[in-house]
Amino acid sequence: MFDSLQKKLFALKENKVFEMAVVAVIIISALEIGAKTFELPEGAISMTQLLDIFITVFFLFEITIRFLADDNKKAFFKNGWNIFDTVVVVISLIPINDAEMALLARLVRVFRVLRMVSVVPELRVLINSLLKALPQLGYVLLLMFIIFYIYAAIGSFVFKDINPTLWGDIAISMLTLFRIMTFEDWTDIQYETMEFYPLSWIYYLSFIFFTAFAFLNMVIGIVVNVMEEEHAKANKEKAQQQGEPSIADLHAEIHELKALLTLHMNTNTGNNVATEKVTKSA
Repeated sequence: MFDSLQKKLFALKENKVFEMAVVAVIIISALEIGAKTFELPEGAISMTQLLDIFITVFFLFEITIRFLADDNKKAFFKNGWNIFDTVVVVISLIPINDAEMALLARLVRVFRVLRMVSVVPELRVLINSLLKALPQLGYVLLLMFIIFYIYAAIGSFVFKDINPTLWGDIAISMLTLFRIMTFEDWTDIQYETMEFYPLSWIYYLSFIFFTAFAFLNMVIGIVVNVMEEEHAKANKEKAQQQGEPSIADLHAEIHELKALLTLHMNTNTGNNVATEKVTKSA
């Protein structure tokens, strides 16, 4: 009987209408949180309180269905998104009217908007890609910090007397360089120093080339590469769940067929050559 119930719950969880309902409730939750930041009449406040109760109960119902529909209950909480959803739902049960826990309850209700990420598979792929790209991005950011530090030291030594507000020390110089990298009125800073050092434009253009162009493209390339891997992984998992071969499996089968066909052709060619030799010798 439980297996039959589990199948029904799994079908409900995978139902597109149910998924759209979950997304709609998350959007309503976000709008409700935004509405509470305004001055509302008493009637509207009462309505938002009832709406908050409905959203909390719905999320509790939805996470319960997902848990019961899962074949491996122990593995359910090994998934980071499931843990996040469960924590948000459980803490959302804290009454907002409780004076000691009111702030925590309100903050957690803000994070309910992030449940959109765990519900929509495409958003999960994006977040997973960013998290997995962090180790590779760390080396790029370290190299960028070294470039920032060198240029900030040079700028502080050379331009300090021109404008101490922008180049007073290495820390302020790094903030100025960040402003230059983001192209925030950087030409004003450049022309100010060019009045004293006409060739200082080399300093600015070389820094922009290294940071805004070279390093930014490195970051984009790393993220795009990881996103492609995550998309391939997600497609493979989806194909396995549906009992269909993935694209990677199809490619592997095609290569195997090509190898077998080549071997077969080579064998036939060898047999034909041997036959011709026997015929000629006869």
